[in-house]
Amino acid sequence: MEFTALLVEDSASIGAIYSAYLRNEGATVTYVQSGRDALAELTRWQPDLLILDIQLPDMSGMDILMTVQQRHPDISIIMITAHASIDLAVDAMRAGAFDFLVKPFDAKRLSITLRNALKQRQLLNLVANYESSLPKHNYQGFIGESLAMQAVYKTIDCVASSKASVFIVGESGTGKEVCAQAVHDCGVRKSKPFVALNCAAIPKELIESEIFGHVKGAFTGATSNRDGAATRAHGGTLFLDEICEMDLDLQSKLLRFIQTGVFQRVGGSQEECVDVRFISATNRHPWNEVSAGRFREDLFYRLHVIPIELPPLRMRNNDCLLIAKQLLIDYGMEEGKAFTGFDQRAIEIITHYSWPGNVRMLQNVIRQIVVLNTGELVTSNMLPIEIKQMSLSDEKKINPSLLTFDDYTNTHNTYEALPTLSPSLTDNNLPGKAMLVNSVDDDIMPLWKSEKSIIENAIAHCHGNIPKAAARLDISASTIYRKRQIWAQASGSNVN
Repeated sequence: MEFTALLVEDSASIGAIYSAYLRNEGATVTYVQSGRDALAELTRWQPDLLILDIQLPDMSGMDILMTVQQRHPDISIIMITAHASIDLAVDAMRAGAFDFLVKPFDAKRLSITLRNALKQRQLLNLVANYESSLPKHNYQGFIGESLAMQAVYKTIDCVASSKASVFIVGESGTGKEVCAQAVHDCGVRKSKPFVALNCAAIPKELIESEIFGHVKGAFTGATSNRDGAATRAHGGTLFLDEICEMDLDLQSKLLRFIQTGVFQRVGGSQEECVDVRFISATNRHPWNEVSAGRFREDLFYRLHVIPIELPPLRMRNNDCLLIAKQLLIDYGMEEGKAFTGFDQRAIEIITHYSWPGNVRMLQNVIRQIVVLNTGELVTSNMLPIEIKQMSLSDEKKINPSLLTFDDYTNTHNTYEALPTLSPSLTDNNLPGKAMLVNSVDDDIMPLWKSEKSIIENAIAHCHGNIPKAAARLDISASTIYRKRQIWAQASGSNVN
């Protein structure tokens, strides 16, 4: 059993004995005699176990315990003291200590406590690993369980604690600022400022001042010194939204700032140095902007270290319905409405609509429905007319043979307007009507054949890469393998 341990004990003789006990149990031990030295060690590395004396010469072990619980909650802590009391033990356990040992204790007592602490640590790690492998339905402001969003969540988890620059690409309304905030909140800078700046919303004459600040008298209207976003974000994260809208002249100044962390305020001569993490975003294709000469290539490589691509809502399977339900609840509470869900036709329209404005557009539609209507269920009649019309158009593009009631009515009226061909023709035996019905029946393909065609086309599109095809279809690769096996067996039985 190998593990690392930090022993904090002010008595050198007792510290030597306990260090020997720990090494006999397989520990790599670091021994210090003061609280200040313990905190210094913990900033450099984090042990598996912290064995901490409560009474130290420079500070209370309880204060150290609470500090470690806040900064490094994964460390298992065992408190030790020669002045035991029930109240003290209870306080230590409530503050997060795993166990409480009274000095002097022997090697056997310490061994039992160590083994129990390490077993608990292993169990907690197993639970954490299991939970992290489960699909997330809600994550740092995002709602969605599609494979595309699970990949985004995993990327955020991986890069959050790094200082590397992140470049977010996605259509308008996909949640680029939510993504940037999630990277910040999941990292070590979460207690520091997150400063967002929209480069497209600020006139190019003012954006340099917005980023770097200015000194009094730098330009007309600069009546006092003003901190820019770079100064305000010191120690935290600077998010530059719509970065591709930035003027080329300012891009060169931003590049130097990213490389050195040093900048000058507009109208100033003194250099300032700050520590910020850069997150950028755009709704354009950044490399196309580089190729067109509108975005500096060297700046692109500085910012585009870790790319995150946010999928549009139409590529997120049934996420739009999950988001719509949550928005309906939230807006219903705000407006004092009693909506609980959507009827079946409204669900069909919402899930089939392409949502060109993505989540922002969905928010707008749900808000409009809640404000203008009352009831328990949202019906299709409550949806904006353009959503219903466009959804129907999208369905007919997917299935050109789809015949709606309106289509039948229009066709029926057309036949009624034709000259009478025979006195025996009636509304029920129109030859055109019979031909229409037969045509529709002939065009209907069994569901399994449609599914097989879609899957095989996806595999061909991905050059035979089944895992990649599965990801594009938002299903698991095992589902494709299983279905292909069923189709092969069915084909074999048909031959026999």
